[in-house]
Amino acid sequence: MVIDDSNTIRRSAEIFLVQAGCQVVLAEDGFDALAKIADHQPSVIFCDIMMPRLDGYQTCSLIKKNAKFKATPVIMLSSKDGLFDRARGRMVGSDQYLTKPFTKDSLLQTVAMFALPSETESNT
Repeated sequence: MVIDDSNTIRRSAEIFLVQAGCQVVLAEDGFDALAKIADHQPSVIFCDIMMPRLDGYQTCSLIKKNAKFKATPVIMLSSKDGLFDRARGRMVGSDQYLTKPFTKDSLLQTVAMFALPSETESNT
């Protein structure tokens, strides 16, 4: 799953992931994502930090508080590469941090870190 309010980022990630054989679910903000997570049960979630209504920290925290999705890896996406942002992401339960703009290689390496071999073709 890719949660980002930027259509460009969502589409770029979708193209890279689909080319790698992943199924992708897109969400434009935290509320949209929370509505879709239960239905699609993604294997990995990429979550932008700066979003309207429900930011990435709040979204990640809500995902991690749900017992069913507590173990689902959440990778924070941000154009800021600061220590504070990384620390705050860890505090709400994020598993990794990826700086935007990301490359196809960095995105796929991050997925590979968390996806089991049999899950590579499951929902991202």
